Formats: sequence, C-alpha cells, structure tokens
Amino acid sequence: MWRERQRLIAIAVAVVLAVGVASLIYLWRDRPSLEAIDWPVGPEPGIGALSATWLGVTTVLIDDGETQILIDGFFSRPSLLDGLLHRPVDNDAAIINFALYEFGIDRLAAIIPVHSHFDHAMDVGAIAKRTNASVVGSESTANIARGAGIPEDQLVVLPRGGTLEFGQFKVHLLESRHGPVGWRGSVPLPGTIDEPLEFPAPLQAMRVGKAWTIVIEHPLGTTVVQGSAGFIEGALADVDADLVLLCSYGLSTLGRDYAERYWQEIVTATGAKAVMPMHFDDFTQPFGVVVPFPRVLDNIEITAGWFESFRKTWDVEVDLYKPVFGRPVAVRQPPPPST
Repeated sequence: MWRERQRLIAIAVAVVLAVGVASLIYLWRDRPSLEAIDWPVGPEPGIGALSATWLGVTTVLIDDGETQILIDGFFSRPSLLDGLLHRPVDNDAAIINFALYEFGIDRLAAIIPVHSHFDHAMDVGAIAKRTNASVVGSESTANIARGAGIPEDQLVVLPRGGTLEFGQFKVHLLESRHGPVGWRGSVPLPGTIDEPLEFPAPLQAMRVGKAWTIVIEHPLGTTVVQGSAGFIEGALADVDADLVLLCSYGLSTLGRDYAERYWQEIVTATGAKAVMPMHFDDFTQPFGVVVPFPRVLDNIEITAGWFESFRKTWDVEVDLYKPVFGRPVAVRQPPPPST
C-alpha cells in the first residue's frame, strides 16, 4: 500500500513539474510582434545632418559627422542562464570590435550610460580602452571603467549631474529615477558599485547607481534619452526636444495611468517633435537580433497603442517612429519640400 502511494505521489510530482516547465516555455515564447506596430521609420539623415542610431536596448550612437557620443555601452549579450545562475560573465571582445567597426564608431568623445546596470554599462570600460573616449556618469559607472583599467583622467564623475561639452555637443545629465519594474514596484539591483569591478563578474554585481535623463543639445537638434521608465516630476520643464528616445520597458505592467504620466513628463513637457521607443528588446538575444520581451514581462504592442492614444490626447503633432536596429535617424526632421 505504502509503495503504491509513493509511486502515485512521484507520478503526480512529475506531472506538476512537466506542466510547470511547459508553461514557462510557453510564456517565454509568447511574444508580441513589432510587425503589429504600423509606424513609419524615422527620416534618414541627409549630408551634414545630426543622426541617432539605435544599437539595441538603450545603446544609441549620436553623430554629427565630426564628434560621436555613445549613450550606454552594451554590445556583449550574456545569456539568460548566466543571469539566473549568477555565473561570472566577461566582455565579448569579438562583438565589441565588430560593433565599433560596423557602425563606424571611430570619433567617439564620450560614453554616457543612463545608469550602471549591466544592460547599459557592462562594456563601457572595454569600449573606452579601444577608443580613448571619456566615460561619464556616476561613481558606480566609473568603477566599472576602473575595473577595466581605464585611467582617472579618462573618467568624468558627476555626483549630482551637470553639463559637459564635446565638439558642438552640449550634454546635460539630469537626475532621474529608474522605473519601478522590480518585485512589488521596487528597483531591480538597487545600490551602488563601491569599488573597481573587474570582469568576469556576475550580472548582479552591476548595481543601478545613479539614473539619468540625458539631454544632448546641438545646433542641428536636441535629443532626449530616457533610458528607464522612471521620472522626476517637472525635471524637463525647461527642455525643448526634437527627438525623444523613450524607454518603454515595463510600462505595460505598470499600467496605463503610470505610462500616461511618464509620457507627459518626458514627451509633452519637452514639446518633442518625434518619439522612438527603446528597451523593448530581449537583451539575452545575440547582438543585432531584435526580439521583443515575452508578453509576461512586457508588451510593446500594448504600450505602442497607449503611445498613440497619448499623442492624440496631448501631442497631436508628435511623430512616432518604429525603431530599426542600426539605421541612423535624423534628429531634426527635414523641412517640407518647397512647392
């Protein structure tokens, strides 16, 4: 009798485990589609125009033909298991070299992560070594660079934000907040990186540090980069933007009301002419492969619908651009053709 009961219990446990695994696989594979979002891509930059090139997550190359600014520095792509198992990871030298060559990143003045999580700042030290660009941001970001051996005169630490100039660019780091997308409205991996961080290291070692909204002024247009779905009320009241590059991750789970306040604080407040979402793509995929996060984590189709509604309500003249990996977009829209 007891052996029969044990056998039945073992079968029941196996069935429950099998169903659980199958459910997780289904949820991971159930993803929204970018094809369902019927937006135009942004205008291609003409000769001498200022361009923004999205390179996955919230890594963006800003280029005026003379000087380049790199927002974030994340080309390596650790796997899902690396994160789940807390395995130490390293910068992917081959991918970093490929990205720098493929996208002509050879005039880089500054690397500026929006905060210090791995999916934004993991490769800043490796990129700085190859380009001699300044690494700009918080002490946490500086400690990632220090771990890679970047000298102090190549680091610019701004504890409370500030303004820097590179060529014709004037870059403002404004204090912001990380989106409350963790468990029960928390910030994932909170805290700071308090000593030089050498790789290999687990992803969990890269703490958020300071979160910034980055405003990049230039005579040819102003770009606002919001790399996380958080905000400080009124922080952008004095900013006029041509293009807003807007983190969308987590908005579908945070709810429509939150997303609308976020839109008003980042888009409406700046009078933006155009908006392009970012950070909807699964960063466990290979560099250059754009696949949205599973619906259970985020749903870019829902968020895109909300953005269309917010535009209709608050900002009817704003253009919504569909992001295309590696394709430059003009920061300021070209004037209409003369008749």
